[in-house]
Amino acid sequence: MKRSGTTRGKIVAVTGGARGIGKAIAAQFTAAGARVAIGDRDLEAAEDTAAELGVRAFGLDVTDPDSFADFLEFVRRDLGPVDVLVNNAGIMWVGSFDQEPNGAARAQLEVNLLGVINGIKTAAPAMREAGHGHLITVASAASILPTPGEATYAATKHGVLGYLKAVRTEMRGTGVHFTAVMPAVVDTVLAAGTGTGAGPLLRPDDVAAAVVRAVARPRFENTVPGFIGPVTRLAGLLPQPVRDRIFGAMVPDQVAQVRADARAGYEDAAFTTSRAGRGQGWAASAE
Repeated sequence: MKRSGTTRGKIVAVTGGARGIGKAIAAQFTAAGARVAIGDRDLEAAEDTAAELGVRAFGLDVTDPDSFADFLEFVRRDLGPVDVLVNNAGIMWVGSFDQEPNGAARAQLEVNLLGVINGIKTAAPAMREAGHGHLITVASAASILPTPGEATYAATKHGVLGYLKAVRTEMRGTGVHFTAVMPAVVDTVLAAGTGTGAGPLLRPDDVAAAVVRAVARPRFENTVPGFIGPVTRLAGLLPQPVRDRIFGAMVPDQVAQVRADARAGYEDAAFTTSRAGRGQGWAASAE
């Protein structure tokens, strides 16, 4: 059963909603008439965004299943059962794979992959029981492309897409929709100091628009820009040397292009505040 249409009146929960893509998603859903709650580990920033947009804000650590359960329960009590969950929270370390601190690798796995798994496992059963709902994940074009300089990040995003494919198959026929939105490089602090390759630098609003459209017209895989999906599928039919040349022209080599000085502030903030980053001595390893 395909249940599509207006977003007006839907209750939408967005993770990583304090800034960047998450903030843009919350703003566009609010403008479309949805009732929105955002969750973020930076509660102060989330509350500032909530005041600006007229939405609700709650503290959320996506790596903690209990925190995720509390978040969705707070939303349910405040607004009602969640119709749409947008798994948006994510972090990224950029550089050569053999220079990546162990704490950074672990933190990306916990936030980007386990954070999505926690969200799906927490939200999906209630949606299945209700017979409707939509689980949207902001993944990345790194889910389907080779991305030098972003090896662990890409691994988490490949993992997210694989997880969504499996759970979507299990949930087929329940009325619950799944969507993976996979953008190229977006102008946020997460992508600070990185190259864009053949594509344009996206705005958070570009990704948010794709997320909101997915509610009205459910579709599983959505790349932003749209040409990335067809080109990647076509390239997959070609011999490996030809495929390598195509991807070499499309995808930025972040090992060669990254400006580490432009990322230092973001990576210090992202990884020293994560549980995995602290536990693995990120600050010492990053120097």
